[in-house]
Amino acid sequence: MERLRINKIKSTFFGIFTLFLVLFPTFLLASEVELEIPVLTDRQNNLLMGGLLICVLGMIFGAYEYVKVKKFPAHKSMLDVANIIFQTCKTYLIQQGKFLIILEVFIGICIAYYFGFLQDMHLKGVLIILAWSVVGILGSYSVAWFGIRMNTLA
Repeated sequence: MERLRINKIKSTFFGIFTLFLVLFPTFLLASEVELEIPVLTDRQNNLLMGGLLICVLGMIFGAYEYVKVKKFPAHKSMLDVANIIFQTCKTYLIQQGKFLIILEVFIGICIAYYFGFLQDMHLKGVLIILAWSVVGILGSYSVAWFGIRMNTLA
């Protein structure tokens, strides 16, 4: 009985605490910019380089599979249908790319204002954040383009 009462008190406390965190997040004064990046040891650096190597190997594998799939024999009508599908998707992706450029301009303005003006960060830091924002969007866009191309070839 006593154990049940203690569990109920714990549950109530954690529920109120979670509700407090959800309703009043401004009390958590933390930002990604304020994170301290530790100095990497040789072992940690090797782990990061190993991850990059795996990424490069994945890109090589993707290119290999693309060339392999492109060489598959296919009926002309099947290739025509695949080409129509790809052209439709390509048109969509180009429109999506134009939208993403406009969106990135607005996001870039917000990033520059927030980090450059409100956070009083140096220009170099703001430019690094903007550059990585662009890299992230280009990465997603490239993966979408590659996926559509592979799906219409396979």
